[in-house]
Amino acid sequence: MAKLSNRKVAILTEEGFEQVELTSPKEALEAAGAVVHIISPKSGKIKAWNHTDWGVEVNVDVELSNASPDDYDALVLPGGVLNPDKLRLNKEAVAFASAFLDEGKPVAAICHGPQLLIETGMIKGRTLTSYPSLETDLKNAGAEWVDQEVVTDKGLVTSRTPDDLEAFNRKTIEEIAEGIHEDAVQS
Repeated sequence: MAKLSNRKVAILTEEGFEQVELTSPKEALEAAGAVVHIISPKSGKIKAWNHTDWGVEVNVDVELSNASPDDYDALVLPGGVLNPDKLRLNKEAVAFASAFLDEGKPVAAICHGPQLLIETGMIKGRTLTSYPSLETDLKNAGAEWVDQEVVTDKGLVTSRTPDDLEAFNRKTIEEIAEGIHEDAVQS
């Protein structure tokens, strides 16, 4: 497995993230040696959604208003229905995610997480997957949508559901280890 001891990763999330879609990537990234920060528009703690009910609370490490994309090597976007829907309406969250795409830094989004990527206006021509209900939204944003366990497009990693977490985590770590993807830098 790739080593990430010199990498710092932001997980951008809001209340209502799907619990395992945050906890599993966070654990995998930390096991690979990365420093991982939970970033949210809220401070203190935010609550997970766990399948059909509220789940655990996690500590927010950095409030979004105090976070800089320059401080991070990669971005992870967990899904859940509530979380990405809130983030996509937050201009600061959209700008934060846009900065990673603009610089060719690895971005990994699972399930409904790609909703935030749609709002960046920067996925036209990219190949992604997601929870099936986002297929039309992603196509309307100019992306090519495919139904696969994990899809990688120049440092952009996407997966469909929690069932895909093993592949998602493995590819996310691999892409972060590779670093900036110059071929993805927006010109």
